[in-house]
Parts: sequence; structure tokens; C-alpha cells
Amino acid sequence: MSVSVRIPTILRTYTGGEANVDVEPGEATLGGVIDTLEASYPGIKQRLVSDTGEMRRFINFYINDDDVRFLEGLATPTPDGAQISIVPAVAGG
Repeated sequence: MSVSVRIPTILRTYTGGEANVDVEPGEATLGGVIDTLEASYPGIKQRLVSDTGEMRRFINFYINDDDVRFLEGLATPTPDGAQISIVPAVAGG
């Protein structure tokens, strides 16, 4: 099972500048994808998930254009071929 993850500019220092990475998570959930990203790109998980295991408040995750906050959060299934987007929230006015 392989999924594609879009990496925002601010996190590309972890991926060697790569904007898109393909991963084969051991667990077919968003949490599994993040764990696989961490194994390949150490330090990235800390930017995405809090110490308590919750999604960081100002990071949004989309699986095939669906916001996981309205699905199952980190337990949201990631089907084979899914496109996952990591989108930092933008503040300002």
C-alpha cells in the first residue's frame, strides 16, 4: 500500500526539500503514515503531533480533499493511492 504525502514548504527541511513523498505505512491510517514519515524523516512527527499524541492545533490534514478533523482524526483510514495533504493554518488579517 502506498500513499502520497504533500509536504508544505515549512516542513521540507525534514524531507530534503521534497514537496511530495510516497510512503508505504505499516498501518493504513493517518497515524501510521505519520509514523512512517518519522522513520524516514526524523523530527517531522514532532511538528505534526503533540507530545500527548493529538494532531497539532494549527496543522490541518486532508486525505483526498477530506478534512480528517471531521472524520476519525489520526485513525482515519488511508486507502492505497490516497493523496494526503499537510496544510499549516494561516493566521493574520
